[in-house]
Amino acid sequence: MANIASAKKRARQAVVRREHNVMLTSRMRTAVKKVIKAIHSGDKSAAEQAYRSAMPVVDSSVNKGLIHRNKAARHKSRLNARIREM
Repeated sequence: MANIASAKKRARQAVVRREHNVMLTSRMRTAVKKVIKAIHSGDKSAAEQAYRSAMPVVDSSVNKGLIHRNKAARHKSRLNARIREM
């Protein structure tokens, strides 16, 4: 347990930031899952629409430091390849 005031404040900030990061990560994963679900349904136009709405979410996750830029590029590339092969 923290004894110094600054350490107590840091602990409070860490809790708030973790909750925020969990929310943002969940938002990104949900967006990617929507694309995958649209791909499995076989509707190419719905998959493309879901892809277009998911990519800004993935890119913002990179800018916020939640995921590495290479991981984002990998997600984008693989999803786009799956849509193109439909």
